[in-house]
Amino acid sequence: MRKSYRVKKESEFQRVFETHDSVANRKFIIYQMQKPGQKHFRVGISVGKKIGNAVHRNWLKRRIRQTLLEVKPAIKPDVDFLIIARPAADGLEMAEVKKNLVHALKLAHLLKED
Repeated sequence: MRKSYRVKKESEFQRVFETHDSVANRKFIIYQMQKPGQKHFRVGISVGKKIGNAVHRNWLKRRIRQTLLEVKPAIKPDVDFLIIARPAADGLEMAEVKKNLVHALKLAHLLKED
């Protein structure tokens, strides 16, 4: 993901958290904030220390980013959202990460209707 597609600053993370617009499944929580007129979506990824060591956390973040790249054309452009991995997401295979993340994105209505 290019830097323009990322929510990086703590203040931006907090702004999205404060909207209280969230959905969750057993593996991921998604907070979202509408930003009308934005060219493309921005995403922040958070994997806490309850999920293994640094190797495990980075492994999961790479799989989340890869899933987002694969579904990027279907994600609505006028939104900032955060993906927070729950401890149950530790050790998932790539296919399971994609399935659970796409499910959470659908619950949040972040994917465009086909």
